[in-house]
This record gives sequence, structure tokens and C-alpha cells, in this order.
Amino acid sequence: MIITMKHHCLLLLSLILVSYATRSEGAPGGWEPIKDVKEQHVVEIAVYAVSEYDKRSGAKLKLVSVLKGETQVVAGTNYRLVLKTKGGSATTNYEAVVWEKPWLNFKNLTSFKPLPA
Repeated sequence: MIITMKHHCLLLLSLILVSYATRSEGAPGGWEPIKDVKEQHVVEIAVYAVSEYDKRSGAKLKLVSVLKGETQVVAGTNYRLVLKTKGGSATTNYEAVVWEKPWLNFKNLTSFKPLPA
């Protein structure tokens, strides 16, 4: 079988694409840490998560702070945030996952669960 220059170029391009697709940093589907959890949009996502949880559960939590977070590129962006909340006099940490599609003005709280103390 004769391998032409065209085949070499296709092989090289395939290797580059496979290498890029398998990198853990920035690869679609992988979770990436949020560098600044105090950034305005991250805080807006956190406020939405607590507000939506309160609506669904009847709780009366208030967001104290975002402790840490990660994002995941999907059909939009998933935000997985660790939130410090206050309910009455008690503070509790929760893990919230919010799916956002900003171009559709869409947000959905997909998970909100207490973390062990």
C-alpha cells in the first residue's frame, strides 16, 4: 500500500485532534475549578440556586458566601458550587448544581444537597 502525503497529513491531523480532545484541561465534559468564586456571575448563579431551593422546599435560607466551585461545559454550562447558607441561627454548607444556557436566558437547579459538617 502506498502512503501518500495526503495520508500523512490526515494522520497528523487526526493525532492532533485526538490529543486535543483527550486533554483534561479545558476538555468538554470535564469539571474545571472556578478561579474567582466572588465574580459577579458566579454569585448570581449561587443566589439563583438558594432562591430556587427555597421556592421548591419552603425553606428560608440566605446565601452567606460561595466557598468554592467548578464549571463543566455541556449544552451550556453546569456550575457545581459549595455554598455557605444561613437558616435562622444555623449555618449549613450545601452543594448546588445549576445548569445554565445564557443565550436562552435559561437556568435550572439540578441538585441542592447539604454537606456533612
